[in-house]
Amino acid sequence: MLGGLAPELTLHPIGFIRTHKQVKFQARHQPAEIEAERNVLELLPGANYEQALQDLTGFSRVWLVWWFHRNTDWRPRVMPPRGPARRRGVFATRSPHRPNPLGLTPVQLIKVEGRKLILGPCDLVDGTPVFDIKPYIPAYDAFPGESAGWIAQVDAALAVPPEFTVAFAPLAEKQAEWLQAGWQIDFRPRLVELLARDPSPHRTRRITRRDDREFLIGCGAWRAGFTVAENAVTVEVIEPGYPQRFLNDPAKRNGLPDRDAQLAFLELWPERA
Repeated sequence: MLGGLAPELTLHPIGFIRTHKQVKFQARHQPAEIEAERNVLELLPGANYEQALQDLTGFSRVWLVWWFHRNTDWRPRVMPPRGPARRRGVFATRSPHRPNPLGLTPVQLIKVEGRKLILGPCDLVDGTPVFDIKPYIPAYDAFPGESAGWIAQVDAALAVPPEFTVAFAPLAEKQAEWLQAGWQIDFRPRLVELLARDPSPHRTRRITRRDDREFLIGCGAWRAGFTVAENAVTVEVIEPGYPQRFLNDPAKRNGLPDRDAQLAFLELWPERA
């Protein structure tokens, strides 16, 4: 016992969020509120949550307390995706790799409909369990003049124009258009955002070197091969993130994101299998 508390505590989700983000790559590390986006928090039935939501209408924002349900371990030092490739203490970051992987997000509250909250942009992937909802109170919850530590230095560096230009080679552009038209999959904006800032190898940004000429970046269930010449980045090719044997393996294929799209992709571009 520590401070009168039991060594283990039990939490139960009050609901789950429904978004269009199936993989972490699609979820920005902070919501981009300039983009139109609608998400739904569905609270569970049978617990009188309808009554618990009374009087929430009128607040323009709420805090969501949630669980990084796709993480299974934690690390005392982590490498944040923003800034230089440098490890920092996990408690000085928003990393999901925490001793207790709790997340905290302020999000726009658009409407309350029964047991559903219609929300604006958020950084949660589809199916994230939510433990609590609290009203955002500007007078108490906002301290814009406070120091942000190392993050302030990174934000200052990000405030300058991107150092690199990003273009798509004809093959990559054709593949990206095919994904968007047939499968409503388009990770180009996030891909360009990352590569324009820093295309160098980085573990958390999932950038690795393929060979002497080309690099790879993971884009959720997909990956892109790109080259760098001085300050110009060229995305040469898009590829499935899983090998074809995984996609066709009955023991592994269940739950693979974008599986059908990747199989169809490999029919058109089998040389990338």
